[in-house]
Amino acid sequence: MLEVIGLTPAEEELYRCLVQLTTARIDELAERLHRPRTDIVTHLDALRAKGLVLPAGPEPDAALRPLAPDVPLGGALLRQQEALETARASVNQLTEEYRAAMRRHDAAHLVEVITGAQALRDRLRDMQNAARSEVLWFCRANPLAMPGQDNVEEFDALARGVRYRAIYEREMLLEPAALQDVEQGVRAGEQARVLDRLPVRLAIVDARTALCPLVPDRSSGEPSAAVIGRSQLLDALLALFESHWQMATPLRSTAPPADVTEGYRPQADEVRLLSLFVAGVPDKSIASQLGVSRRTVQRRLADLMAVAGVDTRPGLAFQAARRGWI
Repeated sequence: MLEVIGLTPAEEELYRCLVQLTTARIDELAERLHRPRTDIVTHLDALRAKGLVLPAGPEPDAALRPLAPDVPLGGALLRQQEALETARASVNQLTEEYRAAMRRHDAAHLVEVITGAQALRDRLRDMQNAARSEVLWFCRANPLAMPGQDNVEEFDALARGVRYRAIYEREMLLEPAALQDVEQGVRAGEQARVLDRLPVRLAIVDARTALCPLVPDRSSGEPSAAVIGRSQLLDALLALFESHWQMATPLRSTAPPADVTEGYRPQADEVRLLSLFVAGVPDKSIASQLGVSRRTVQRRLADLMAVAGVDTRPGLAFQAARRGWI
């Protein structure tokens, strides 16, 4: 079982026996395991070299005791994991080189069409697992393949330093628990913004691969998508994302740093309220997402209008953006 990290079956059996006995002498181990004494001595030497066994006393024939396995074997396991990660990165790089070479010699490889919700989910997961620097999202309402709460790959990628920028369609935030899912990503490091309407669903990884859903397959009714490699078409999709990013409203769940705000510094719950308000989410939906009454939403907005020194909602939206409240 532990051969993958350098422990042979005979060594593992001997170590497990010693763990069960707590302490034991060589002859006792040989008798218990029905193995020759010379065999026990050989494998004990290997276990000592791996930091798993020590004599229980200074005598030459002192009983032996096992050491905790987490440090010596944990290090071997970590090295194995690092080797697997390196191998996976190499496979991903070779795959990208293969696709790039195919596209250079055959334009038919520029766009790959995949069909089926499961195929879309698998490709989205593979793309995020292979991401090295940045993932871009256009997140429209009623996702075709992967709801936000199912996208656990994002958190793994964020943890290893990949940047995420996501633009959410306003209608998506009206769905039950949608705001909580978005805020979970924001707390993990995602940069989120909101727009009233997005032109397409879109995911772009490392400015080298994009996935853009197409029309449903006529024969099966399943969703389909185009996987687009490096090309002028991908450049156009990148420009499309950046243009919408500039227009979108930031969505935050925590108070902004004091050094970027002017005057009053809103609390975290006020930032959530303002983000949804500026994004154009109706009062009733804001109340539902925040778990308060509609009257409470209206009262809090009126309080913020007073702080900002304005008497209209458009004025509050302008001041919130100008003062760095969102």
